[in-house]
Amino acid sequence: MKFMSKTLGGAAALALTVLSGVAAQAEEFRLGLITPPPHIWTKAAEAFGADLSAASDGAHTVTVFPARQLGNEAEMLQQLQTGALDMAFMTVAEVSNRAQDFGAFYAPFLAADIDHAGRILRSDFANGMLDQLPAEVGVVGTGYGMAGLRQIVTRGSVSSADDLAGLKLRITPFEPILDFYNALGAAPTPMPLPAVYEALANGQVDAIDMDAELIWVLKYYEHADTVVQSNHMMFPMVGLVSARVWAGLSADDRAMIGDLMAKHVDSTIDTYVAKDRDWLAQVRDTGKTYIEVDQAFFGDAVDQWNTIWAEKSSALDGLRAVAADTAN
Repeated sequence: MKFMSKTLGGAAALALTVLSGVAAQAEEFRLGLITPPPHIWTKAAEAFGADLSAASDGAHTVTVFPARQLGNEAEMLQQLQTGALDMAFMTVAEVSNRAQDFGAFYAPFLAADIDHAGRILRSDFANGMLDQLPAEVGVVGTGYGMAGLRQIVTRGSVSSADDLAGLKLRITPFEPILDFYNALGAAPTPMPLPAVYEALANGQVDAIDMDAELIWVLKYYEHADTVVQSNHMMFPMVGLVSARVWAGLSADDRAMIGDLMAKHVDSTIDTYVAKDRDWLAQVRDTGKTYIEVDQAFFGDAVDQWNTIWAEKSSALDGLRAVAADTAN
């Protein structure tokens, strides 16, 4: 499967022409992530590096820097723009702070389940959106991965969305999720991942928005009274290469790097599809209060979000059409 065939369209080609000659060809690449070493994204990055080294007969190597070693995502994105960082596996959330169309991926209940989320991310429409990244953000997107769907963990009891009102609720700092929790009347509180466990333990936050993997693996449930399985948003990831670095690569190296990175970010989709339900089942088995809810639980917050983002993202209607086409 040739992943790169969908990702470099006219806008990308134009941006790369403008940048051509800015950077010399790199051989020792640095790849940054915010996820810890055991995380699925980090493992995929390491596998990408191993495959690239093998495919290039050792001419190219990749050193992976997990756990925010090179800074938070905003800082790493700035490094990608200048060419100081070669590559990253990054949340689409951070990309959406620079290219607002990508906020449409976080439409509440866009995906019916984890499998459906994967089909949306693998669509031609979603891959076509990557074409705007070189010109708008200064990076080349090779393809999408993801984490699981979003759930809510709280220190107190929750029986309705009204119980979330006023709660300090940890989020990833980006507009789509801010708008969602503001519509609910919660107090969304941006916080880096390494600080979350202690913050939940000591009451610095009352609740967190998180995927099933980290709720289970990082044991966030230990300081929870209630786990709300809502599946309310998908959480995509994108493989990125600095456009300045990309411009200095040969056509063969671009094809090799693009295809291999796309393969490994895409592999995370299969991993989450296979494991997400098991993680949720293990969290449920801890004996914590565990409730399953649907869109109706959130009242008019979903409609409020849709109204706001219909004006912010030109991609929302297109992704909704893809979601409808791939629903079964």
